[in-house]
Amino acid sequence: MTTSTQLTALAAAMCVALSLAARQPPTFHADTRLVVLHVTVTNGHGERVTNLDRGSFVVFEDGRSQPITFFRNDDVPTSLGLVIDNSGSMRSVRPRVEAAALAFVRASNPLDEVFVLNFADTPRIDVPFTNDVRVLEAGVARVDAIGGTAMRDALLVAGRYLREHATHDRRALLVITDGNDNASTVSISECRRAVERSGAAIYAVRLVRDTSWADPRGNDDELDRLAELTGGIADRIAATSNIEHVAQEMAHRIRTEYTIAYHPANQELDGSYRAIRVKVTKPGGLTVRTRPGYWATAPPKVP
Repeated sequence: MTTSTQLTALAAAMCVALSLAARQPPTFHADTRLVVLHVTVTNGHGERVTNLDRGSFVVFEDGRSQPITFFRNDDVPTSLGLVIDNSGSMRSVRPRVEAAALAFVRASNPLDEVFVLNFADTPRIDVPFTNDVRVLEAGVARVDAIGGTAMRDALLVAGRYLREHATHDRRALLVITDGNDNASTVSISECRRAVERSGAAIYAVRLVRDTSWADPRGNDDELDRLAELTGGIADRIAATSNIEHVAQEMAHRIRTEYTIAYHPANQELDGSYRAIRVKVTKPGGLTVRTRPGYWATAPPKVP
């Protein structure tokens, strides 16, 4: 091979490498001590605002302003978990729940990685992370809806799985359930801590037969609190409503989040909780939703 031919081949190889690198989503490694936030902004009508720039945001940790290190307002791949209630109380709506879960997947970023966890008395990961829709369809489809509802146990397992296996920094769990937890072995506080440590936002679709009915045991509030604590959202809807539309809207909400990262001034990994507040300085009248804080702990070791 001549020298000119070799140089041409090398140049072509470099172009291909640069092109592939440009397509890769950004990653934030724990050793850089970046805190990554995924932020949704809405106006007074509840409509998402997606055209803000970096200068519109201010981030506070424990009341102290933090310089923004990284900012994106485009569609970043996400590590997603489908947490689907497969208990006996869901038997009559299970086919529609499956359709809603798959509608959520199809409306998500094609580069997302998704796992499926079905739960009744016990949680089970039926599909590890994949972006193959056919594999997900097989994992979502169930015909044996039976048993109790161990929702907190399922969220504990899902949170741990995300923390140990997720490859994207944006993380979310879509929970579809009737919310009546009657079989979990873990407490609300244990579940909450596991979900917070996973870095995942909870998006919950809670199905009820009567939207005016409230669960006296507080399961409605439990899902609402988890969604609020993680920067997600919980919808309580009638079981006869358009579940697919709600799931698609949640997928769109995730895809239109802002990604904001900062180096915390306090670099100590002392296990303490750090409160976060994100504010839009201009224009006014906008509502910001993100996780309200994080636990300053070392990341899990990857084998």
